[in-house]
Amino acid sequence: MKTTLNSLLFLFLLVPSFLLAQNQVSGTVIDESSLPLPGVNVIIKGTSTGTATDFDGNYQIKANTGDTIVFSYLGYITQEIVYNGQATINISLSEDAAQLDEVVLIGYGGVKKEDLTGTADLITDKDFNKGPIVSAQQLITGKVAGVSITSGSGAPGDGQDIRIRGTGSLSLSSNPLIVIDGIPLNNDSVGGSRNPLNLVNPNDIESMVVLKDASATAIYGARGGNGVIIITTKKGKDGEFKFNISSSTTHHTSRDRVDVLSANEFRQIVNTHPQGDSDTVALLGNYDTDWQDEIYRNSFGQDHSFTALGSVLGVPMRASLGYSDHDGILKRDNFKRTTAALSVTPSFMDDHLKLDLNAKGQYTENFFANRGAIGSANVYDPTQPVYDANSQYGGYFDWTDDTGTHIGLAPTNPVALLNLNDDTSEVRRILANAKVDYKLHFFPDLTATVNVGIDKSNSNGRTITSNLIPTTDEGVTDRSEYSRNSYSQERTDLLFDAYLTYNKSFNEDIHNLTVTAGYSYQSFEYDGYSYSLLDEISAINSPDSDIQFEYIDKSKSVLLSYFGRLNYDYKGKYLVTGTLRADASSKLNPDDRWGIFPSGAIAWNIHKEDFLNESNLFNELKLRVGYGTVGNVNGLGDYLFLTRYTGSNSLAQYQFGYDTSGNPQYYPTYRPDPINNNLKWEISETLNVGLDYSILDRRVSGSVNAYIRKTNDLIATSTVDPFTNFSNRIAANIGDMENRGIEFDITAIPVRSEDFEWSLNYNVSFNDNEVTRMPDQQYTGGISGGVGNNIQTHVEGEAPYSFLVYQQVYDENGNPIEGAFVDRNGDNVINDEDKFIYKDPYADVLMGLNTNVNYKKWDLSVQTRASIGNYAYNNVASGNAYLNNVVPASNNYLTNLHSEYLNSGFQQITDNTLLSNYFIQDASFFKIDNITLGYTLDKAIKDVVVKLYGSVQNVATITDYDGLDPEINGGIDNSFYPRPRSFVFGVNLDF
Repeated sequence: MKTTLNSLLFLFLLVPSFLLAQNQVSGTVIDESSLPLPGVNVIIKGTSTGTATDFDGNYQIKANTGDTIVFSYLGYITQEIVYNGQATINISLSEDAAQLDEVVLIGYGGVKKEDLTGTADLITDKDFNKGPIVSAQQLITGKVAGVSITSGSGAPGDGQDIRIRGTGSLSLSSNPLIVIDGIPLNNDSVGGSRNPLNLVNPNDIESMVVLKDASATAIYGARGGNGVIIITTKKGKDGEFKFNISSSTTHHTSRDRVDVLSANEFRQIVNTHPQGDSDTVALLGNYDTDWQDEIYRNSFGQDHSFTALGSVLGVPMRASLGYSDHDGILKRDNFKRTTAALSVTPSFMDDHLKLDLNAKGQYTENFFANRGAIGSANVYDPTQPVYDANSQYGGYFDWTDDTGTHIGLAPTNPVALLNLNDDTSEVRRILANAKVDYKLHFFPDLTATVNVGIDKSNSNGRTITSNLIPTTDEGVTDRSEYSRNSYSQERTDLLFDAYLTYNKSFNEDIHNLTVTAGYSYQSFEYDGYSYSLLDEISAINSPDSDIQFEYIDKSKSVLLSYFGRLNYDYKGKYLVTGTLRADASSKLNPDDRWGIFPSGAIAWNIHKEDFLNESNLFNELKLRVGYGTVGNVNGLGDYLFLTRYTGSNSLAQYQFGYDTSGNPQYYPTYRPDPINNNLKWEISETLNVGLDYSILDRRVSGSVNAYIRKTNDLIATSTVDPFTNFSNRIAANIGDMENRGIEFDITAIPVRSEDFEWSLNYNVSFNDNEVTRMPDQQYTGGISGGVGNNIQTHVEGEAPYSFLVYQQVYDENGNPIEGAFVDRNGDNVINDEDKFIYKDPYADVLMGLNTNVNYKKWDLSVQTRASIGNYAYNNVASGNAYLNNVVPASNNYLTNLHSEYLNSGFQQITDNTLLSNYFIQDASFFKIDNITLGYTLDKAIKDVVVKLYGSVQNVATITDYDGLDPEINGGIDNSFYPRPRSFVFGVNLDF
C-alpha cells in the first residue's frame, strides 16, 4: 500500500511538470508578399520573455502550453497565437491600414497621408517635445522643417512668434492661422493675456498638422496666407474608463546676465574720468551691488493634470482638468492657469449621425513684473545700496537733487520699480463647438456637416503705482495719490460652417472621388473699457472741464466665405486636388471686399507603378506639384476705408473762453484719421514641388520640398500729396515680396531590437526673403539711446527688416575708430546717403535634430536646434557703452556702463555711432533645448502604470553672439527678459 501511495504521489507531482515544461518554438514571420520581416517583436504575453526575428524573419522562443505569443511590428497588425505545443509557428503579418493610411486633417475633412497632394506635416503626441511644456507651440519647436518658433521672452506662459517659410507680410500679421477642433482662432487676444494658446493644456493635444503651401492652405482662404496649424485634441474611446494623473515640479534657474562693469571696475572708471572732479568722485558709494542679482531669482513652478476617458451608455467622452503655477525668474512675475476640457462624441443611427461636442475653458491670473527694471539694472550705479533709510521714496535709494526730489533723467532704482508697481490681470476664455455629421440614409455617399462654435474671452486688469516710487513722471507728481489705471476687455468670435461631402469609388476602386462644398460665416467683436484714476481726480478738481477718465473702444468685423474642394485618384497612383475659396471681409471697402483664391495640386505615387512593384526598397515614393493663391488682411485695422475721429486726452485739449471765475476753459478735440478706400487684399501665390519617400520597411522616411512664394500688393505706409488726406502717410498696397526655399526632413530608426530602439529625426530648411517692389522705402526697427532712430528698413532688392547702418572704420589692429565711417558715396560728408544694407535678422538655414532612445523600461529624448545666418543688433551695448554716459553733463548722478566700452573705448554717444554696423553681430546658434530621461514602473502598483521622468530645458547655447541670447525676435536686442534653465521632475500615473 505504501509503495502504491508513493507511486501515485510521484505521478501527481510529475504531471504538472510535464504540463508546465517549456518547449522550444521556432518559425518565420513574413508579410503579405511572402517576404521575411526582420525585427518583429515576439513576446510571451504578460511576461518580459521575448525575442526578435533575424534578418531572414526567423525566431526561436520558449513557451509553456497555454501561453499567448504576441507578434508585433510597426505598420502591421499585431497577432496573438495561443501555444498548444506546436514545434513550429509561421506567421504572416498584414499591413495595418490604420497606421499606413493615417488620416491627416486638411480643413473641412481629412485625407489619407499617402493621398496628400499638398505640403502637410503631421506631428502626433508620441513625437511631441518633452519637458516643461506650458504653451502648445513648444510641443513642435524644431520638429518641422521651415517652421520657426521663437518665444517672446523667458517669462512663464509668454507668447511665441511663429513663422512658416519666412515672413509673409510687412505691416500685417505673419503668424499662421491656428485651428483647434475645427474652430479658427483670432490672432488678437484680450489685454492681460500672455499667449492666446494658453487656452489649451498641452496634455490635451493629440496631434498638430502644419499646412505650408497654398495648395494645402487655400481651403482657408484669406486666413491661411501664412500657413495653418490644425490642432486636434484628444477624444474619448469606447470601453471602461481609464484615468491619468500627471504631476511635475520645475526649478527655474536664472543663469544669464548682461555683461556690465563690476563695482570695482566702475570706481576705477569714475576716478580716472577726464570730466570728473572731486564732486563726481564723491557720488560713488561704498557698496558692491549686483543689480541684476537683485531683480532676478531662482524660482519654482508646478503643473498638474487629471484626465478621464471612456464611455457612458456607449457614448465616448473625455474630461480633463489642469493647473499650472509658475514664478518667473524676474522677481514678482507669476503665471497661474486653470484649464478644463470636455469632449463627447456620440453616434446614432448605425453611425449615420455623428456628434462631436467640445468645450475648453481657461482661467489665468497674471502678475506682470515691471520689465523696466531690466533696463534700469543694466545702468544703475553698482556702488550704491538698494535701500536708504533716509529716502522719502519708500526707503529705496534714489538719485535726488538738493530738495530731495528725484532727478528727472536719472534711472529709477530697479528694485523699487519691481516692488512699487502692481500690474495684474485675470483672463477667462471658453472655446466650444458642436459639429454634426449626417450621412444621408437615402444617399449614403453624401455627408452633411454643420459646425457652430464660439470663442469668447474677457479680461480685467489694473496697474497700480505707489506714490512712493522714485520718479518725476506726470502721473505721480501729486504724492498724495497713487496711480491706478484699469481696463476690461471682451472678445466674442462666432463661427458657422455648413458643407456637403460627396465620397464615391467607381469600378472596383479604380476611380475615387471626394467633393466638398460649403459656406462659412465668422464674426469678430471687441468691446474695451479703460479708466484712469488720475484723470478722474483732475476732472473732479476742474469740474467745469471736459476731462475724460473713462474710455470706450468697440469694433466688429465679419468674414463671409464660400469654398469647395475636389479630390480624385486613379488606382491610388495619380492624385488630383482642386480648391476654390471666395472670401469677403468687412475690413475692405465694398468694391474690393471679395477675394477669389484658387489652388490645384497633382501627385504621383511612383512606388505603385509596375516598374517599382518588384522593388523591395521603396514603401512610398510620391512626387507632388502644387500651385495656389491665398489672401491676407489679418491684422488690418477696422473701417480704414471710412472717415473716423479720435478724441484727445486730458493733456491735449483746446482752450476756448473762460469760466465765471476767469479761469481758462479747456475742451477735448476730435481729429479725423487718415483714410484709404482703395485698400485691397494682399495676395500670395505659391508653387511647391515635393517628394515623399519611405524605404526599408518604413525604417527611413521623409520628404523634400522646394517652393517659391510671391506676395503681391503688400500693405505698407505710403506717402501721399499734402492736403489730399488727413495725413501725409497712409496704409496702402504698394509692395511685392518673394520667398524661395528648400526643405528636407528625414526620420530613421537605425536600431530596433527586442529591448532597444533608437530613432532620429532631422530637418533642415533654406529660406531667402526679398522685397521685389517697394516704391517708398520703409523705415522701421526703433532703438533706444537716441530720439526717433530706426535701424531697419524695407527696400527693394533686399530682405525685409534689413539693417540700415553706417560702415565702421577700423585701425590697423582691428579696433573701431570712434566717429569714423566709410564715405560710401564719396562726397566727403557722412550723412544718410552713406548708410548701407548690412545683414538681416532672419536665418538662412534652420535645423532641428531630435533623437529618442528606448531601452527596456528606460526612455531618453534629446531635442536640439540650429539657426544659421541670423544677425542681431546689440542695442544693450550700443545704448550704453560710452565713457561720457558715466557722468551725464550737468546732472548729479552716475550710470554704469556695458562692458563693451572696454573693447571699443567709445567716448560719446551719437546718432551715427548708434547706427554703426559695429553693433550688428552674427547671432547664429546651436541650442540643446531639452533632455528628458524617463523610467516606467508597470508593476509597482497593481493595475497602475507609473512613469517617472526628469528633464532639463534650455540646456546649452553655442553662439558667437555677445549679447544675452542670440534668439531675438525681430533682431533688436534691448532689455530682453532672459530665458531660464529649467529642471523638472515629474510622474505620470495611468490606471
